[in-house]
Amino acid sequence: MKIAIVTISYNQVRYLAQAIKSVSLADPDRLEYVIVDAGSTDGSRRIIERHRRRFSRVIFEPDHGPPDGLNKGFAATSADILGYLNSDDCFAPGALDYVLHYFEAHPEVDVLCGAIRIIDQQGRPSVRRRTPDRIDLRRYAYQSCYFWQQATFFRRDAFLRTAGFNLSSRTAWDGELVVDMVLAGCRFAYTNKLLGDFRIYEDSITGSGRLSEALIRDRIHLRDKILAAGVAPASGMEVRVMKMLYKFNLRRHWSYLFAAEELERST
Repeated sequence: MKIAIVTISYNQVRYLAQAIKSVSLADPDRLEYVIVDAGSTDGSRRIIERHRRRFSRVIFEPDHGPPDGLNKGFAATSADILGYLNSDDCFAPGALDYVLHYFEAHPEVDVLCGAIRIIDQQGRPSVRRRTPDRIDLRRYAYQSCYFWQQATFFRRDAFLRTAGFNLSSRTAWDGELVVDMVLAGCRFAYTNKLLGDFRIYEDSITGSGRLSEALIRDRIHLRDKILAAGVAPASGMEVRVMKMLYKFNLRRHWSYLFAAEELERST
């Protein structure tokens, strides 16, 4: 069994080398690493060339945004297990070995969601991790359920059961892929093991808020897709209760602070 990772790169020269170096496996022969750069002008391509030996494929060509780049990247792989990493994020040490061994030991699992740290511009971590919620489409539709792209991995078959990443999404292509996998009947598992670092800073989509209008549109699209699949809509009062229960869920906050890395649960 092999694992394939795709990184989409565009003008992230400050963080790119760190992201690339974090993609590692004890047995390199079991790793496929594809990088897709749509036209960086900040020196990113020099870094990619410097680390070319790490890649099984380098794609230098324009695309129609991050979802298109990811689709191209996955199409260039053949591995059994897939994951992806933004060029300003990182995987945790040993994460890919853990993921590969997990899927080998759990043939019934299609998708694995793990925990992350939030790091800042200098790479300094937040005190709290973010552990994945058990995915509930109704709660996800109303922003009371969260999982993390940097710690989400899936079998190739699960990816092929969807239409791939939605090219029209500007902010939520990662979440929509997971929604599509749920709707396709994929089986999910969850671990509180730290698998990745999510960098939030002034220029990132999350940190800058520059795509706030697109984020609202994408969230509405996802909610409409979920409801169209037969999930019951929630009233305004139900949404408020969902959000309150999520905010004050002590078990969730406890898991952020003290979850054991080896703790696993599956559905």
